[in-house]
Amino acid sequence: MLFDSYKSILYSDTLVPDIFITEYMPLMDSNCVKVYLYCLFLSKHNKRASAEEFAKNLNMDVASVKQSLTCLDNMGVLIWKENGLSLHDLKEKEIKKMYRLKTTSTPEEAIRNSEKNKRRNEIISTINNTFFQGVMSPSWYTDIDSWFDRFKFDEDVMLALFQYCFDQKGLAKPYIEKVAEGWKSRNIKNSFDLDNYSIEYKKFKDVRKSIVKKLKLNRNLTEYEEKYVETWVMDYKYSFEIIELALKKTTFKTNPNFNYINSIITDWYKNGLKTIEEILVYNANRKKPSTEKAKISTPPIPQKENFEQRQYDEGYLESLYENA
Repeated sequence: MLFDSYKSILYSDTLVPDIFITEYMPLMDSNCVKVYLYCLFLSKHNKRASAEEFAKNLNMDVASVKQSLTCLDNMGVLIWKENGLSLHDLKEKEIKKMYRLKTTSTPEEAIRNSEKNKRRNEIISTINNTFFQGVMSPSWYTDIDSWFDRFKFDEDVMLALFQYCFDQKGLAKPYIEKVAEGWKSRNIKNSFDLDNYSIEYKKFKDVRKSIVKKLKLNRNLTEYEEKYVETWVMDYKYSFEIIELALKKTTFKTNPNFNYINSIITDWYKNGLKTIEEILVYNANRKKPSTEKAKISTPPIPQKENFEQRQYDEGYLESLYENA
């Protein structure tokens, strides 16, 4: 038997878990949020709706509705069943995360540590008050605690990580982990390492800007193109003046791309070239074989009349005539 709600919609409310707001909503676009709220509403009233009805009621197209439902499924907010959809209890999911084997720390353990972790506790508390208005979700405590162990960051670096991500794109966990992985790959552990990286990163940004200007690109560099530039500046230690030598070679190409530019610069690096002068000499020496080859392939001189006429004396001719 299916019972309808006895309350008029005028007096009813749809509750949204705070866990959804702190953990899931920051990772969603506006369509996903709309679809999730409507799912909560329909679930509370035990109603059914097709994708087409979702689209009409939410002023969306059917494709966007289906895409949003798939996104919610991938994030673990709902699950597909044979007869429809079922919303996960997000509070229960969060509790199950907290009650697990003692292989990771719990939120309480992340806050309540021994004296040697006092500084870590202070930083976590600072992160909570600075970026979450003092209402940070419990899962953040366990994540931050595990990031300390995973990335080996000092407390100051962890705080700087949150500040950087907050200033750039926000505090989505996947983005924070991506930035942290990048810092780890650069062997950043303490504030001294971070200061050196900041100097190198400033050079990278300046070179990136100059490349976009020189190539007259009406767009930002892609993630893969930026990775090339980062390697040239941070790993190869090349200045823009050196990189510009490679950029100039693209004028002879119909469709120049960063793969071509990278092949040139990487060749210089592998050959131990560090200055503009060394590169110019290297390029000049590479042109010599082709010049010599051109000289060798010069067309041969025609052989017509290019020989000395044999001389015969009068006695030789008379003896030849007599023998004949």
